Amino acid sequence: MQKDIEITLLPHQVEQTEVIKAKLAEGLKIPETRVKVKGYEILKRSIDARSRKVIFRLQVRVFIDEMPITEIHVVNYQNVSDAKPVLIIGAGPAGLFAALQCIENGLKPIIIERGKDVKQRRRDLAAINKQGLVNTESNYCYGEGGAGTYSDGKLYTRSNKRGDINKVLQVFVDHGAEADIMIDARPHIGTNKLPHIITSIKDTILNAGGAVMFDSQMTNIITEFGRVKGIEINFEDKLFADHIILATGHSARDVYELLNSKNILIEAKPFALGVRIEHPQEIIDSAQYHCDIRSEFLPPAYYSLVEQVGTRGVFSFCMCPGGIIAPCATGENEIVVNGWSPSKRNNPFANSGTVVQVTLNDVQGYDPLRMLNFQSEVEKLAFEAGGGNLVAPAQRMIDFVNNKLSIDLPKNSYLPGTKSVMLDNILPEFVSQSLKSALPLFGKKIRGYYTNEAILVGVESRTSSPVRIPRDKETFQHPQIKGLYPCAEGAGYAGGIVSAAIDGINCANAILNAS
Repeated sequence: MQKDIEITLLPHQVEQTEVIKAKLAEGLKIPETRVKVKGYEILKRSIDARSRKVIFRLQVRVFIDEMPITEIHVVNYQNVSDAKPVLIIGAGPAGLFAALQCIENGLKPIIIERGKDVKQRRRDLAAINKQGLVNTESNYCYGEGGAGTYSDGKLYTRSNKRGDINKVLQVFVDHGAEADIMIDARPHIGTNKLPHIITSIKDTILNAGGAVMFDSQMTNIITEFGRVKGIEINFEDKLFADHIILATGHSARDVYELLNSKNILIEAKPFALGVRIEHPQEIIDSAQYHCDIRSEFLPPAYYSLVEQVGTRGVFSFCMCPGGIIAPCATGENEIVVNGWSPSKRNNPFANSGTVVQVTLNDVQGYDPLRMLNFQSEVEKLAFEAGGGNLVAPAQRMIDFVNNKLSIDLPKNSYLPGTKSVMLDNILPEFVSQSLKSALPLFGKKIRGYYTNEAILVGVESRTSSPVRIPRDKETFQHPQIKGLYPCAEGAGYAGGIVSAAIDGINCANAILNAS
């Protein structure tokens, strides 16, 4: 017999099998002498820190008087070397998962990636962090695995209605991720482990007869009579196919400009803009776990904050416990910051994007690129304020709220360095004022949050795409160009690794249905 129940455990009990079995027997309300728990399977695991005593909540499938059956998950990808080709532009999560789904569907994926493979990409990231030099084709956003490879690997998503989240997580496990991501409420892989997993996924695609082309920038889309015919690569080579999945991510500005120049419909889209805020991790741990020193059995604490200031939402985004603030510019003379954590989340700082909604009414005009241009202008102002070499403008939290230039800045994780400036001179006034209203309110929700030990680093501007590439809800195709499938974050239809992967799968399935 099998039965699903919930049990609660203290942090130090989570790995104690006998304690778990005793709790299960207790939860079944049958004396242990009359029931034999042969085994159990943890379905979901989460931390509940709402009361002063922090506990783990486990959803468990119990096997009573019968042995559990271990399921071995195997996907036999067919060989598609000679199958009908599908061009996939971008090797991020959307592109890679679209490719895997194409193989399952009997189609040959050909991935076109402007950046480099994981191994070569590391050198360019080192140059960004140590020398402030940005390779505009190989950076934190461009290259094998896309922005996801070197930006943490957080797999938390609310996209359960868009597709099969467990399928996405299982693919990661099949390619080297810890099985715990299948059960954790906030699954996380870690930037140190993701590159190997991404490479393994690429190898699966290649072994099945797919293709991956690096250092290959799409410089034109070839169309005829309202249908795609193929693409141009690096201004010279051409590839032809009847179906193209456009999975280029939210930072490929040249793709939006290309579409606009060819009169292919795109639309301005709201996004969010703000700063990265970093605290000593111990402040967040103390507040969230109600303790002076975090237990060794608890992971570094996270938070999620939101406040309505007038008509605008102000919210935390991409929170990285035990993390690092990273320079994520894709072009010259711009500052863009993001955050990531290693798998152990063992750095001494916690950072989070803290951003303000930017609406279409905030940027006047009808140009579909106006939100993108607005975003770019703020990034350039941040670069100028930092003085070059990717030094980022920064300010202590209370100083920022009180309109005071910080005399000095706290130690922080941003490797290219920070410079004390008045962030009011960089951020649009409505963003700055909204943050100033929200931060003290956040301090009332998390003890110790509102402090001058926290640093605000500018600017967090790539929260989502400032452009939407429209598509039909049923066919996933662009309304003007048959065979063109705008996909995931770069098209405005996803926000994170898992939702992007799901959208890639959905686009690949739409191609199968159209074939």
